[in-house]
Amino acid sequence: MISNKHVVVDIHTHIYPPSYIELLASRDQVPYIHKPTAGDPRLIILPSDDDQSKPVQNRGRPIDASYSSWEIKRTFMTLHGINVSVVSLANPWLDFLPSSESPKWAKTVNDDLEKACLEFNKEASSSICKLFAFGTLPLSASADDNRAEIIRLKTLRHLRGVIMGTTGLGLGLDDPALNPIWQALQDTETMVFLHPHYGLPETAFGGPEVVAKSGHVLPLALGFPLETTIAVSRMFLAGVFDRFPNLKMLLAHSGGTLPFLAGRLQSCVEHEREFIANGGCKQGPKRDIWEILKTNIYLDAVIYGEPGLKAAVDAGSVERVIFGTDHPFFPPLGAESDAWPSVGTNYAAIPGAFEKNEDIVEGILGGNAIKILGLEI
Repeated sequence: MISNKHVVVDIHTHIYPPSYIELLASRDQVPYIHKPTAGDPRLIILPSDDDQSKPVQNRGRPIDASYSSWEIKRTFMTLHGINVSVVSLANPWLDFLPSSESPKWAKTVNDDLEKACLEFNKEASSSICKLFAFGTLPLSASADDNRAEIIRLKTLRHLRGVIMGTTGLGLGLDDPALNPIWQALQDTETMVFLHPHYGLPETAFGGPEVVAKSGHVLPLALGFPLETTIAVSRMFLAGVFDRFPNLKMLLAHSGGTLPFLAGRLQSCVEHEREFIANGGCKQGPKRDIWEILKTNIYLDAVIYGEPGLKAAVDAGSVERVIFGTDHPFFPPLGAESDAWPSVGTNYAAIPGAFEKNEDIVEGILGGNAIKILGLEI
């Protein structure tokens, strides 16, 4: 565990506010909350989870109080020496809603988050356990509705950006239909926290039977980070960062495998014969991936090891990597009062990788987030 001489900011921590729980509980199609006769409710988030032949305990994700309780969030922060949390919805956000409903729900959820932050911070003493949030967007609605909500979020005191999934409107983040949203986010200097949505299809790992042998290990360990890597690589290749050079994106899970594969990605671009730069007829990216990593992209430190953390810092810069926990996911399997091994691993990697540079440790733990997001501590 890190000494409390540092201000610690958790940039990657999730919550389902009451309005969102209400929305999911009112539905009977994926995604929805299933309430069994015994045990915790289950969030049915994938069509494959909506299989009535499966036992309830094998369907979806258990949703206990840790997903929605602000008091449990405060207890978690206190237990792990976290001074500030920037909370966000987890998937599936509001992407499943029809365009007629998503603006109303985006406003409701974002106002819920703002109210919770205000009340949470009133109870805080000094700088201990304060709360900010990333809002959510009505992606399925019109570009005007999304722009209006992005602008409105800038008027809410505790909202510091938005969270988005890697599928966008269902066609990926290089979908031209997202251009007005990228423009609005750039114009307002709004940070985008990019988070994987559903991982890779089971066929990528050999099919359902192969995946079942190891539970959720393959989808979580490989599927989620590869989903992020592919999504951002598609944005890069499609010239999204060329058209929106001031777009700011915080990538979950240290950018997946992007820091490690950036050099290979750039080399393949430079050797692609079909790109105009190499005599072809297709417009490839005009800026290289290394420039984008150092100017457009920020990475959380949810990487669980020193080698990955060093790669994240080397790919971007020491000022662009920020601590996170991914709470309430990866809880301890022992007593509820125990410190979380997943959090301890992320904590230990920071001084382990940069033990001789106290400034880097301080920056990753909280200083970078305070500057980047303008947090009032």
